[in-house]
Amino acid sequence: MRLILVTGGCGFIGSEFIRQQLATNPGLTIVNLDKLTYAGNPENLTQLANEPRYIFRQADIADPDAVAALFQEFAFDAVVNFAAESHVDRSLLDSGPFVTTNIVGTQVLLDAARRSKTPRYLQVSTDEVYGSLGATGLFTEETPLAPNSPYSASKAAADMLVRSYNHSFGFPAIITRCSNNYGPYQFPEKLLPLFITNLFNDQQVPVYGTGQNVRDWIHVADHCRGIAAALEKGTPGEVYNFGGRCEKTNLDLTFLLLDLLEKPRSLIRYVADRPGHDLRYAIDCAKAERELGWTPQVTFEQGLADTIAWYRANGEWIDHVKSGAYREYYTRQYGDRLKG
Repeated sequence: MRLILVTGGCGFIGSEFIRQQLATNPGLTIVNLDKLTYAGNPENLTQLANEPRYIFRQADIADPDAVAALFQEFAFDAVVNFAAESHVDRSLLDSGPFVTTNIVGTQVLLDAARRSKTPRYLQVSTDEVYGSLGATGLFTEETPLAPNSPYSASKAAADMLVRSYNHSFGFPAIITRCSNNYGPYQFPEKLLPLFITNLFNDQQVPVYGTGQNVRDWIHVADHCRGIAAALEKGTPGEVYNFGGRCEKTNLDLTFLLLDLLEKPRSLIRYVADRPGHDLRYAIDCAKAERELGWTPQVTFEQGLADTIAWYRANGEWIDHVKSGAYREYYTRQYGDRLKG
């Protein structure tokens, strides 16, 4: 592959994929299509400002004319769709943008790629489409979809569209689903960067409910290596799960951060639980290991230490992100739900 369209490439995971691919594939050029919503941060890719193999276009994937023009300008070897509204809490406040971007945007991309006979399409999805696990068991690629939030419902709908295009038209599409990502450049509405950056300033951290919800954590670099492996080796029509085999309750993770940053437990602030909060996610990634030759390489201990060090060294990036709209959202989301 010599020319790839990456959508949502200014976001957390998309920007890691772009940096990683341009660093490891000297013959590759990437076109990044991003709407630059609140979480699409061009500063995530400032090191590529003078890279001729990196091309940026600002547009909405749900805009058929803009997307069609891009496919007329370039003949892509593959499309990797990261573009999505991705925060559960925001979807509970207003599901409209999630339906537009995650469902309609996917349909627009699929139609443009099919008309252009693009040889490869990869839809980046989430383990949240599977719903919630009890105390035991793992999500596999055969687990029925049972989304429980407007966000996960919109991602499941997009996955079904991708599946239908493969089945109905023979369109060469692949779906990947992943557990909770962490690492540098993550927008601080998500748990780890929110807690890390708050604790740097001795600010309290909001823990939902009793903090017993369990998540499986994977470093963003491992996730992106998995996406690259699926793009190269995956079978059209198939789904591939990626996980870190690293399950932690939110409260245990909070305690770990407090210990690593030498902060008191009095900085924990318990807040009213999220509506319909899924209890546990855990991924079985044996299929990706077996068929793609992929395995997670970053241990959670090393990845977390590196992530904390990155946020400590990038205060200016944090300051730019934690301004204006972010502060307004933070107050709106947690201000009236704090519990003594």
